[in-house]
Amino acid sequence: MKLSILLPDLRGGGAERVNLNLAHEFARLGHQVEFVLLKTRGELLAEAQAAFPVTELGVDRFRSVPLALARYLRRRRPNALLAAMWPLTVTAPLARAISGHRCILVVSEHAMLSHQYRHWGRHHGWGLRLSLAAAYRMVDARVGVSSGVLADMSRLAWMDAASGHVVYNPVPDRAAPSVEALAEADALWGGPRGARVLSVGSFKAVKNHALLMRAFAHLESDQARLMFVGVGTGEISLRTLAKDLGIEDRMIFAGFRSDPTPFYMTADLFALSSDHEGFGNVIVEALACGTPVVSTDCASGPAEILENGRWGRLVAVGDVEALAGGMRETLSAAHDRDALKRRAADFAPAIAAERYLDLLLQRRSGATAAHPQSA
Repeated sequence: MKLSILLPDLRGGGAERVNLNLAHEFARLGHQVEFVLLKTRGELLAEAQAAFPVTELGVDRFRSVPLALARYLRRRRPNALLAAMWPLTVTAPLARAISGHRCILVVSEHAMLSHQYRHWGRHHGWGLRLSLAAAYRMVDARVGVSSGVLADMSRLAWMDAASGHVVYNPVPDRAAPSVEALAEADALWGGPRGARVLSVGSFKAVKNHALLMRAFAHLESDQARLMFVGVGTGEISLRTLAKDLGIEDRMIFAGFRSDPTPFYMTADLFALSSDHEGFGNVIVEALACGTPVVSTDCASGPAEILENGRWGRLVAVGDVEALAGGMRETLSAAHDRDALKRRAADFAPAIAAERYLDLLLQRRSGATAAHPQSA
């Protein structure tokens, strides 16, 4: 099957990594995969180009996307188009209609849209809801990366959640890092094991890294270290906050890492301080390395991954004292690291890819039955 994956670009975000992981699994199963990007840019671009064809629509304005994507569909004629993230999820159905090419269309949302755009005003809110209500009724399947995301997207579009599908994000089991990579990560911590706290992800407001820093400042040990693996425009303000909190000498800004596995493996605790999440790939990545997790109990992924606290500690959103207490208790507790790794295996790429392919094949069979001449 020829599968096209539509994304804005391939920056190092969670949704981009998810789709790249899916692409590798689709290819392993013998399917042809091509990425369709509004712009060919991003930290993950080189990895994609090394394995798959990558097409740039080359549009400077979003209103030009439907026609550009329609031309692509007429030219390349994929069997299926997977479109991720609003507003591409509402643009893709329009483009398919314009193109006249009846490929299977599956859209997926990776964030809680009602939270993400809650401060954009009433007019934007109604535009969001109306666009989703119209577009979701034109697609073959709609996917949420967690039950919470599916419920949110269904509620916004005035649809029944039962008519959608939950497909948890695929998180691959990475190869064991080299001795050299582990040694480099270990040295970067600048302190002994015992109270190493790790955060992985872009510096975005929704991640609330400031909350994590304030909670970390409550840890009594002078040996404690907090490392951020990621990049973003918020880094300058976080460095300023570190000075204000008096923890500058215990903070490490490690930058973007295409494979953060050595940092998970040399950490004592992974902490997620987000106000809301779509899923939380980084939680699974930490579990896969046997690293204990503390996370805010935010909508919507962490509680689903951690099974309401079975596999990690959940604390109240936005509560500095609760997060500090959760970190303190987790650092002092014993953990079954093999059990954490087994939980992570529940999110293997093969499972997610199988779910998507089942959706595609069901729709393909239905289309063939309805239109035998298109078989």
